[in-house]
Amino acid sequence: MKKNIPSEQHQQKNQSQHQYQMGIIGNCSFNALVDQHANIKWLCWPRFDSSFIFGSLLDEKKGGEYSISPADETYTSKQSYIVNTNVLVTRFESEEGVFEVTDFAPRFLLNERIHRPLMLFRKVRKISGSPRAIVKCRAVGSYGEMEADVQLGSHHIRYMNLEAPVRLTTNASLTYIQQQRPFAIAEDLYFVLSWGIPLEGPLLTTFEDFLTRTIKYWQTWVERCTLPQLFQKEVIRSALTLKLHQFEDTGAIIASCSTSLPEIPGEHRNWDYRFCWLRDTYYTLHALNSLGHFEEMEKYAHFIENLNIESLTALQPVYCIDGTANMTERELPLGGYLNNQPVRVGNEAATQIQHDAYGQILLALFNLHTDVRLVERRRLSEQSLESLLGYIEKTIDTPDNGVWEFQGKTSVHSYSLLFHWAGSAACRKIAKHIKNEDLAKRADICIAKTIALLEKCYDAERGVYTQAIGSKDLDASLLQMITLGYFHGQKKNKAVSHLRAIQKDLEITPGFLLRYRHPDKFGEQKSAFLVCSFWYIEALASLDFIDEATALFEKVLKTQNALGLMSEDFDVDSSSQWGNFPQTYSHVGLINCAFALDKASRKPAFL
Repeated sequence: MKKNIPSEQHQQKNQSQHQYQMGIIGNCSFNALVDQHANIKWLCWPRFDSSFIFGSLLDEKKGGEYSISPADETYTSKQSYIVNTNVLVTRFESEEGVFEVTDFAPRFLLNERIHRPLMLFRKVRKISGSPRAIVKCRAVGSYGEMEADVQLGSHHIRYMNLEAPVRLTTNASLTYIQQQRPFAIAEDLYFVLSWGIPLEGPLLTTFEDFLTRTIKYWQTWVERCTLPQLFQKEVIRSALTLKLHQFEDTGAIIASCSTSLPEIPGEHRNWDYRFCWLRDTYYTLHALNSLGHFEEMEKYAHFIENLNIESLTALQPVYCIDGTANMTERELPLGGYLNNQPVRVGNEAATQIQHDAYGQILLALFNLHTDVRLVERRRLSEQSLESLLGYIEKTIDTPDNGVWEFQGKTSVHSYSLLFHWAGSAACRKIAKHIKNEDLAKRADICIAKTIALLEKCYDAERGVYTQAIGSKDLDASLLQMITLGYFHGQKKNKAVSHLRAIQKDLEITPGFLLRYRHPDKFGEQKSAFLVCSFWYIEALASLDFIDEATALFEKVLKTQNALGLMSEDFDVDSSSQWGNFPQTYSHVGLINCAFALDKASRKPAFL
């Protein structure tokens, strides 16, 4: 891209098509979003849900800045990942010359543990010519309300009065950085930004060692993935992105690393997704399990056990990444992404009633109890299994806010019933595996009850299951009745009728669906929810509509940005990405569809 304007936000306003032109880096302790100007648009420290220290994504004035850009303002730039890694390279070309910025967060095995420090590594390397660069580093705290005091050391800059000391260690000129003056790139330049504990050891050799080991870690992780024969590059990028959303210290998995990126401009559907939804985690773990990665599932089992579910009367649908319950939602005095307000931190969804999570926890951890490869892994205790089924027994016919977290509206939702059914079936199989006959009998009763309730949602005239008991509305989430096997043993035409009825009602344009048609508190939806597209395509593949599914999948893949990253929503009118970014739901859907299409193709890899 050519830069001849002052900001990315200004640029986006003048384009009909909106796309998040950013990449994500991280190490399962923190994530950062880096735009095509090598500006750290978003970095929260010390945790995913902490205040940003760089947050120009939401406010260019209050958000601070950490950028490395050409002194020549007329330049082009292009981003790419080092193959099969989360190491990001931004390449700049101008009349002065060419240089690259390499960004990564260290992650590798050290002293028999994964080393994932709160450090952001950046390297500037001249490729050709005589390029000059400007480096700006202005850290902030308390969501932009506090600007750090700056002190210069011998080879570092200290940013004081934040929650912890922040230090930038570098071999570049501190004077030029502080004065934001252009300087020649005469040698490789190294920058290590740290939170709390600074870099110890020689800068250049430590940096190169950490870079080499981080590249090796990610490429080895990918090598150990089980991949479909089809769409492997897309699956790999999605897998690497999902992994970055694990907060490894507790086992929590967040929905997205961002907050308040609007689902569509002007609708105020701006939410904080930096928390662990029990529902979303089920989907992420299912995708990672398909890829052959199980360590995330074991860590999540620890997270669930630490919620102490036996002592609770109910589970929240979402928790902080440390397992605490309180995430009071509040609005911040920030300009917002492209001036879209409000900017929210915290999430009121924690106070809602959502019953689907109990079954989803059982499904998420099912393989820990039944896969013989995982016999030595830590599992849920038998007491926890009984508690989860107990929650299903207690809430089986109780209204909730549903998968889409309707505000001020409760029903007995088909989606919740579907996961009561599936979770009970998973519990029954686990119970038989551990020889707990009483638990298996209780699960059988739950299965029968949920089937009876689900059948009350069946609209025989239209041949479709509706959103809730007594409702005529349709819901894209119920496409999962097909992929979860609810129609197993029934005539195929019933599942096909269900699929086509939802398609007819909710499809905006081929391959893109709304979640539901009816208005909610914020009015009617305008953007397609991408995971609904993937649910639809996966259902098509499972019903052997292979050509149709493949064509639509290839169409939906075009919603990725240049790095293969996907947002939550897609505006079909302007072909624009919207919603929080990158979104785990969307990348999970991509992975599941690729596996479904691979399975359905039923042909050898060499054909």
